[in-house]
Amino acid sequence: MTTAAPTDAVVTDATDPVADRATGGATADEDGPEGSRVRWFLTWSLRPVLLYLASRAGMLLVAFATSSNTHQSLSKSLTAWDSTWYLSIAQGGYVTHIPPGSGDPAQSNLGFFPLIPLLTRATHEVTRFGIPVSGLITTFVLGLAAVVAVWWMLRDVFGATGADRGTALVFFSPGALVLSLVYTEAATILMVACALLALRRERWVVAGLCAAVATAADPVGSAAIVPCLVAAVLAIRAKREWRALWAPALAPLGIASFFCYLWAHAGTPFAYFNAQRAGWQSGRFFDGIPGSFSHLFAHWFADPDFAVKAVSAVVAVGLLVIFFRARPPATWIGYVVAVLAVGAISPVIGVTPRLVLRGFPLLGVVGAKLPPLWFHAVLGLSALLMAALGMMAMGGPLWTP
Repeated sequence: MTTAAPTDAVVTDATDPVADRATGGATADEDGPEGSRVRWFLTWSLRPVLLYLASRAGMLLVAFATSSNTHQSLSKSLTAWDSTWYLSIAQGGYVTHIPPGSGDPAQSNLGFFPLIPLLTRATHEVTRFGIPVSGLITTFVLGLAAVVAVWWMLRDVFGATGADRGTALVFFSPGALVLSLVYTEAATILMVACALLALRRERWVVAGLCAAVATAADPVGSAAIVPCLVAAVLAIRAKREWRALWAPALAPLGIASFFCYLWAHAGTPFAYFNAQRAGWQSGRFFDGIPGSFSHLFAHWFADPDFAVKAVSAVVAVGLLVIFFRARPPATWIGYVVAVLAVGAISPVIGVTPRLVLRGFPLLGVVGAKLPPLWFHAVLGLSALLMAALGMMAMGGPLWTP
């Protein structure tokens, strides 16, 4: 084990013939001509790409089955739930006010972040496909890039074999069903993984900009600010690396820009929060996790939404035990803790499969560190749960992703 940066420890894999740059052991391929480096990168990246295609093929089969069973189009199955809000923003932009009332009548697209709608609109302008198809293309491509970024991030610490296993658990996790919908998780995972990689290499500006894009994708993406702060503090304490402050300085730009836009467009920078409180998240803060357990004890599995949240909270505790015992980089710890804190603060969200997916270093570390027999059992169960939740979400109002 060698130290690559003040924030991280690097563990190379004996089965990985390519020595990690962070250890100072670059191979001839890495130091050779540009074409050789590109071929080297593409060759290794093929592994996570094939894994991602396999996971999406499985979810496509689920979507075909549910759409046939419910007599609706495949496109409708893949653009349900929150997808409709993102597509409405891509189609016509944000509304200017929140409808009166509370709950369903007060829901509006002001309660959703702008990155996916912007990218969907850009895809539409380039391809001239309809907005729904453009949204699906956008999230598929983002997911393809995300799986590569996650694999290289994990390889930095656990080597190629650990990266294979950790990436598999992330992209076959129950929450990974939303990677086949027009949701934000692919963009968030991609940009956070790039930010964490950049922090390990002390590319402070790159890390800050990647984190800034993540904060424009999703409110949970704001957790990307935390590892930037952690890395900056450690770098300054270890070697007075004041340039590290670029990362936390740039990281909030995405969400800050969105709130400034809302101020000009809707008359208040708090329009997002107001929309969420009116349409979805009324109630007391920190009630999400206790509420899920109280509903579970009162109704057991009659209400799948709360049952899934309660079970996810228990599973997350088990994952955290393995995660902390593995002693991952401090930046990863900061990000995972921040993601789970966002769910804990919410009046209704609590811990969900989607939240665990967005805290992907948690799953990645567990996948890399589990003994082989346990890993295969957990991966198989995880894939089955992803398919089951996909059928519940796409087949009707049984469960809300």
